[in-house]
Amino acid sequence: MDMRTRITRYYKELDRSYFMDRYKEQAHEDTPLPIGHGQTISQPSLVLEMTILLDVNEESNVLEIGTGSGYQTALLAKASQMVYTVERIEELHVKAIERLNRAGYTNIKFKLDDGSLGWQEYAPYDRIMVTAAASRIPNSLIEQLAPNGKMLIPVGSDFMQDLLVITKDNEGNVAKQFITNVRFVPLVGDY
Repeated sequence: MDMRTRITRYYKELDRSYFMDRYKEQAHEDTPLPIGHGQTISQPSLVLEMTILLDVNEESNVLEIGTGSGYQTALLAKASQMVYTVERIEELHVKAIERLNRAGYTNIKFKLDDGSLGWQEYAPYDRIMVTAAASRIPNSLIEQLAPNGKMLIPVGSDFMQDLLVITKDNEGNVAKQFITNVRFVPLVGDY
């Protein structure tokens, strides 16, 4: 089974309403919804598209910046070897841990911290998923990306960002590819 088919199957198995405390009756809609603290659960089609673009596989060690509700985290965990996820809002962090542990995920490590700094302890990462908008690409995340690694990150203003795929080759050269315009909540921290 190819990667796209596998991730799409995992995505269809996920019940988005499980990751929401409010607006559960709208969970089937393809729209972002509030989860509190000025944060949102992304629209399902974008979660799927971003996961496919990240090109994760069973051997991938993934750093996720912005755990939020845990919805994107769950999809990444189903498709990869290990997910290291960082959230800066304690209430969201605690709820995501409870949800994902209750659902039986055993390949996720959680950290409450400034995601713009990444998670140096387990670097380098094969893949990095950033689910908040940075004003510029954080150097700390580029440094934590493994050779032949790939990162997805929204970059731009508070109102509109470019969704970029960042790749790092074997020699450490970094390339950027524009995918589409998106709108994410801001990445809080140095970037």
